[in-house]
Amino acid sequence: MASSVQEHLEGLPEAVLTRLYQAPATCLAIFRLLPAMAKSMVMSMLFSDGPVKLDDIELWVSPSSRRLYAEAMKKLKGLHLIKERHQARTILLNPKFRSSLKDAITAGGSSATKHAFGAPCDTEDKHKVDIAFLDKHATEKWEAILHYMVGTPSTEAPSQGVLSLLLHSGLMEGRSIRDMTITNSGFQFLLQDVNAQIWTLLIQYLNMASSLQMDPVDVLNFVFMLGSLELGKDYTLSVLSDTQVKMLEDLRDFGLVYQRKSSSKRFYPTRLATTLTSDKSSLRGASSAMDEAIGTKGQGGFVILETNYRVYAYTDSPLQIAVLNLFVHLKSRFANMVTGHITRESVRNALRNGIQGEQIITYLTVHAHPQMQKNDPVLPPTVVDQIRLWQLEMDRLRATEGYLFKDFKSFADYKLVVTYAGEVGVLLWQDANKRRFFVSSDGGQQIVEFVNRKLKA
Repeated sequence: MASSVQEHLEGLPEAVLTRLYQAPATCLAIFRLLPAMAKSMVMSMLFSDGPVKLDDIELWVSPSSRRLYAEAMKKLKGLHLIKERHQARTILLNPKFRSSLKDAITAGGSSATKHAFGAPCDTEDKHKVDIAFLDKHATEKWEAILHYMVGTPSTEAPSQGVLSLLLHSGLMEGRSIRDMTITNSGFQFLLQDVNAQIWTLLIQYLNMASSLQMDPVDVLNFVFMLGSLELGKDYTLSVLSDTQVKMLEDLRDFGLVYQRKSSSKRFYPTRLATTLTSDKSSLRGASSAMDEAIGTKGQGGFVILETNYRVYAYTDSPLQIAVLNLFVHLKSRFANMVTGHITRESVRNALRNGIQGEQIITYLTVHAHPQMQKNDPVLPPTVVDQIRLWQLEMDRLRATEGYLFKDFKSFADYKLVVTYAGEVGVLLWQDANKRRFFVSSDGGQQIVEFVNRKLKA
């Protein structure tokens, strides 16, 4: 299963992507998700009718940025945004994407694209809501999902659709929807920021679209359109497709949109929706209110861990306390603090539930109290090492998928290729004496292309 929206898009057939690229809002959203260098390359080709020489583009790239350039090319090819002509050494921007992105940037296009970014209601809402209300609505909906995942007592369960999504996404597991516990992936999900959490569920929703009798392209276009809407404005359902109207019911359960009642002909996007396609810098500011509301901001440093394994957590957030309870044996609770111990049994219980030792260490590091942040390392090494040892008791081996390259004709050939693998960040292991090395599964094709270009020319 794809772990990000970029991976999901790269896994789609070219024909599906071509349909997606007919929507200006989708093209603008995908452009925002590209790495900085890929954005620069797209903009350099956007208003050029013909192909661009690779030699000209490579002149912009400094030797220290070769890895970034390789990643940008891989991303653009994976999304079928460029067509490369190897003999002529030129690239051409996808015509459909180019046309739609130009329309999005210049506000051009035909009447068919008039409502590409939603259609605001032209009548006054008698029950109009403000941004504060939308933030509260989104927080309550999203917080209910997180509380259910960590098993907070007396928490109202989310809707049946959300529970089914948690089960099928692998974030929770169990024999039935009524008997589910958090998994390793679920705990990793809790460590993510809100935007990444939303996308994790949306990607699974996209994977299930066909079984829900929905057009996947329609679903994706609507998700990307939501990211371009304005917070606090109401939009009409009249320009939405049947699939998109059907989606609103599910998106209400996630807290992405607000409708006063299911039969309402208008909807309001919440902050969870309008920040879906924001870049990292604007996302940090735009979603800060949401992060603070559900306890992921302002709680950045609240845990003190001592060398005797005692834990002091200065928080009154039920969600954060429930997360700690997954791997800490809690003993006392006060108005603004809980205390407990990290024990062999508490860690082993977490490991049995699929949580990894490194995830526990990451969580404690991320949420360490400011006083602990001054230490180097942040956490007591004895405790960190012991958590890892408890992990090793239950997990002796770890497998990594990838590709092994060997049998090079000369050491010079081996050195050329292994150096390139290191520069583009896909090298996992090497043995210079035997002229072989191992790269990640994502980097295999990239290395093959380099070998064909450099060693078989």
